[in-house]
Amino acid sequence: MSFFGKLFGGKKEEGPTTGEAIQKLRETENMLIKKQEFLESKIQLELSTARKNGTKNKRAAIQALKRKKRYEKQLQQIDGTLSTIEMQREALESANTNTAVLTTMKNAADALKSAHKNMDVDQVHDMMDDIAEQQDVAKEISDAISNPVAFGEDVDDEELERELEELEQEELDKELLGVAGPSADLPEVPTEELKEKAKEKKKAAPTSATKEDDLTNDPDMKELLAWAE
Repeated sequence: MSFFGKLFGGKKEEGPTTGEAIQKLRETENMLIKKQEFLESKIQLELSTARKNGTKNKRAAIQALKRKKRYEKQLQQIDGTLSTIEMQREALESANTNTAVLTTMKNAADALKSAHKNMDVDQVHDMMDDIAEQQDVAKEISDAISNPVAFGEDVDDEELERELEELEQEELDKELLGVAGPSADLPEVPTEELKEKAKEKKKAAPTSATKEDDLTNDPDMKELLAWAE
């Protein structure tokens, strides 16, 4: 703020935000790192000059070593400055993160407060009691519907068990006595085939007349018949 601003109570100048400050620090870091690289190259150059002139030109070699010392001192200062800037940047980044987290938490708290604004704890408890009561009623209705309805039938379970045992005993007796129905898989009697075989046998067997004719035509039999007469 200028002198006249302070004197006349002018408007305060607002400081940079944490994001802007972090960005500036990063830019400064990059600039100092480049300066470091430059000084390191200058130091190597002065060392090379001192080696070359060590025996030939002692004065030039000493001047080169003096410049190297100055560069090394500047390099040390830059290292210290970079460490300070790095710590400051990390602190700002942490503060920026904390600010974002706190802002988010505050927004969440406001939203939760707004959501609970129209809610009464007693009303919520009453509502939960009503829900539990209705669930009990629904369970009773379901149990009543699921129970089987007896239409006047009075069935004795022991009587049914005895009847079942009798049926099982009947099946066991049938198996022991070998009583079983006719098998439907028995092969049929080949009546037609038997008839054909009988006809062929009859044709093949010689008749009595045929036999007599064969005996009459035999010469030996003719002689025996003639002697018998």
